[in-house]
Amino acid sequence: MKKLTFAALILLYGISSAQNLFPKNDAPQREDSLKGSNTSFRNFWDVKKYELSVEPDFDKKSVSGTNKITFEITKDVTNPVFQIDLQQPMNYKLIGSDKKYTSKRDGDFIFIEAKKTIKKGDTCSFNIQFSGNPKIAKKAPWDGGWVFSKDNNGNPFISVAQEGEGASVWLPVKDIWSDEPDRGIVMKIITPKDLVGVGNGRLIKKTSEKNRNIFTWEVKNPINAYSIVPNVGKYVNFKDSYDGEKGKLDLDYWVLDYNLEKAKKQFQQVKPMMKAFEYWFGPYPFYEDSYKLVESPYLGMEHQSSVAYGNNYANGYLGRDLSGTGVGLNWDFIIIHETGHEWFANNITAKDQADMWVHEGFTSYSETLFTENYMDKDAAEKYIIGVRKSIQNDKPIIGHYGIRNEGSSDMYPKGANMLHTIRQVINDDEKFRQILRGLNKDFYHQTVTTKQIEDYISQKSGIDFSSVFNQYLRTVKIPNLEYSQTGNILKFRYSNVVDKFSLPLRLKDNQLINPTTEWQTVKLNSENPVEFNPNYYVIYKKI
Repeated sequence: MKKLTFAALILLYGISSAQNLFPKNDAPQREDSLKGSNTSFRNFWDVKKYELSVEPDFDKKSVSGTNKITFEITKDVTNPVFQIDLQQPMNYKLIGSDKKYTSKRDGDFIFIEAKKTIKKGDTCSFNIQFSGNPKIAKKAPWDGGWVFSKDNNGNPFISVAQEGEGASVWLPVKDIWSDEPDRGIVMKIITPKDLVGVGNGRLIKKTSEKNRNIFTWEVKNPINAYSIVPNVGKYVNFKDSYDGEKGKLDLDYWVLDYNLEKAKKQFQQVKPMMKAFEYWFGPYPFYEDSYKLVESPYLGMEHQSSVAYGNNYANGYLGRDLSGTGVGLNWDFIIIHETGHEWFANNITAKDQADMWVHEGFTSYSETLFTENYMDKDAAEKYIIGVRKSIQNDKPIIGHYGIRNEGSSDMYPKGANMLHTIRQVINDDEKFRQILRGLNKDFYHQTVTTKQIEDYISQKSGIDFSSVFNQYLRTVKIPNLEYSQTGNILKFRYSNVVDKFSLPLRLKDNQLINPTTEWQTVKLNSENPVEFNPNYYVIYKKI
């Protein structure tokens, strides 16, 4: 990380004394906090809309364009300084605001100062020009950045993956998960004459000038910045529709020209998937913006209303089953998983990247819920138990707050298994389903904290799951149920658990026990060896 310039330090100190929040000589911590927290340069304005244009240049591996950021002031501020994020080596220029504002560049941040008092309720805008050679992804989507590749016919195939790095890897934005543009975006994608630009939402206009095409896309709903993604390639389009809970949902598919027939066959999975997800989670959250699958030059990503697809038109995860059971080969992992994010990540978005389990835990469990509808409950349980083999328990699922830090990748399989365990305790699938639907209704198009989600589940279930969340989200310890059996007497206790851990267990014959860390005994229904329910993510240890 680069040290801050002297000029920027003077600017920041003079406005808000923000540097006092950090130890001396701790520029890296300060930079991380500027990236990941709601600083005094962010907390007085609310983004309403982004109106942007972007033109990727394949030969130069560069991008250029503009972004008009419209926002509303949320409290009175005198001589405010606004933080706009734009990662190096991208360049910027403030357009048409020279008399109103002055700006300074400091590493990955642009600080724009207004020499006046602004009032709560005022609406303002910045128009920022950007250009340069952005970070190139080495292994998208895991290592983020732009992808300038070629398709099988040698045509340019371009996109960007930016969940970890943030959209500011190329686009000047307020790059924090807790502030989404309430009125959505308009994005113009400028391409060479023989290529197509595909973005989020709906295509509202296509024009041509000289040797270029201009595709204008509109999103009417709030959208997380990392989902704002232009795609450029030799695309063809086909359409369908789904009769869903809110009426007709437009299904829009954009694929490389030579993959059209494969796509028409593989994407038939979308309708049964929508049926399953609307059953479990409620209506698709973005009917106004349609549902779209877009072929991408990398595996996949949950870009809102424009799901990136690169799974080679094969079932499983690049042709293999992550559960090791064979169940996952009955459906296309990327179609199912990335679309599940439309409810958990895009509809309900974590305010802080540390709570990314809210995205990945629920979405990973969506694979199981889809399987239950698409196949049966036995197959679903086989699948969710099978994915446990990938859990590493290397570090907690929840990351460090305020510094753009995510927790362990266990947030996927362990988060899903935690939810499956909670479902067993509730022991009422209809109540569990209504909790999932309620989450998507009561937090519709909102950003949330993990505490909000935890409290909601406990409240709606009528069961205090606080110790369960502490155990699985905040430690790497998996509960051990130690036991011994003599005849029809079972002796048992929990070990390796947090303080006051409470997780009732149902045996395979449905008998309920309530283990604590103290030894207990219970009379079983028979003298046969006790059989534990494998659907709980608990380690059973016979002593």
